[in-house]
Amino acid sequence: MKKNIAAFNALHQQQQVLCLGNAWDLLSALVLEQAGFKAIGTTSWGAANALGYKDGEQISFEQVLTLAKNIIANVSVPVTVDIEAGFATEAAEIADNVLKLADLGAAGINIEDSLKHEAGLRAQPDHCHVLEKIRLTLDSKGYQDFFINARTDTYLQLTQPLAATISRGQAYIDSGASGLFVPGLSQADDIRAVVAAIKAPLNVMSLPNLTDVAALQQLGVKRFSIGNALSDATVAFIENQAHQLLEQKNSAGLYDHPDVKTLFK
Repeated sequence: MKKNIAAFNALHQQQQVLCLGNAWDLLSALVLEQAGFKAIGTTSWGAANALGYKDGEQISFEQVLTLAKNIIANVSVPVTVDIEAGFATEAAEIADNVLKLADLGAAGINIEDSLKHEAGLRAQPDHCHVLEKIRLTLDSKGYQDFFINARTDTYLQLTQPLAATISRGQAYIDSGASGLFVPGLSQADDIRAVVAAIKAPLNVMSLPNLTDVAALQQLGVKRFSIGNALSDATVAFIENQAHQLLEQKNSAGLYDHPDVKTLFK
């Protein structure tokens, strides 16, 4: 277990950007590992959709644990788990949830500062307290290097997010976070500013205007997450094929991909 934690930390320290494949079930995790991804993260959006729910802690934490357990038990690469805002309101409860994932063999988590039962962001001091409690709890149980990826949703919620991102990012790292995750951050000048100000690995998320990993490496980004893009593309493919089947009364389109064709030779 702790071997994967050390390996996951090392992946954030190399010159090459860590490309994180985001899985929503065991099959997608196995496919990502087979494709060559060095680490796998869960996507709360994709996992919720796969279970018939919307994102936003609509599934139970027990379902999160079940998904994490299945993936961790069946892949050899490090796994980090998206726990949204922690599936609890009190810092001690959130820290206990994280500890359960560490005990399963997870190498890290994403935890965000968005509120789940009302609009807005958790107050910065309150979120720092949550991060401090998580780190202290993990350290006390021997998980000193467990990777806490502190996600801030400033770029998803604020009109002028840069200063708040830097303020929160610095405070989160000082509170025990291992890295900073800023979904929605996409402009090169802003990325440079965050990299310069935050003394920890910066994680950004794939967007239609943010896809070039080599360019992000030049800006100092250390981690690139697919997020829910792959699960969304998979659902879109299924929808498209389903419509074609009904409209054309012909399943030929299901065999167009070369890899599918080889299964029937």
